[in-house]
Amino acid sequence: MEHLKIGLATDHGAYEHKEALKAHLIAQGYDVVDFGCFDSSSVDYPDTVYPCALAVSNQEVDAGIVFCGTGIGASIVANKVKGIRCALIHNPWMAQVTKEHNDANVIAMGGRIMDIPLVLECADVWLKTSFSHEARHQQRINKIAALED
Repeated sequence: MEHLKIGLATDHGAYEHKEALKAHLIAQGYDVVDFGCFDSSSVDYPDTVYPCALAVSNQEVDAGIVFCGTGIGASIVANKVKGIRCALIHNPWMAQVTKEHNDANVIAMGGRIMDIPLVLECADVWLKTSFSHEARHQQRINKIAALED
């Protein structure tokens, strides 16, 4: 397995999911950087998700997995960072396709709409899937990047 460093971030809405995923990834040999939150106390997701997305953009971590109650807010925040392609996913097929087609470097999931086994499965699929490098997909990614300039 490729030795990857994965950033994790959440608010209180998915604290248990992040903790379970963190243990799961470490057990598989991934390096994990935890951007919080660190307990179930209320916290605003931009305070944890934005630093994680910045770390992906700055190549301090290889990829990011972010959470909030629905994943919606976390995905919006992550996508504010230049160079981030964060996809909100709900199932393993979305995890696979967003890596194959969009080369997503961050995924967002919702702690209030996904159970922990599904989160673990989606993360595993996403981390084990490669970008297709098909010209049509690369062209679209290039157009997205151009929008940031």
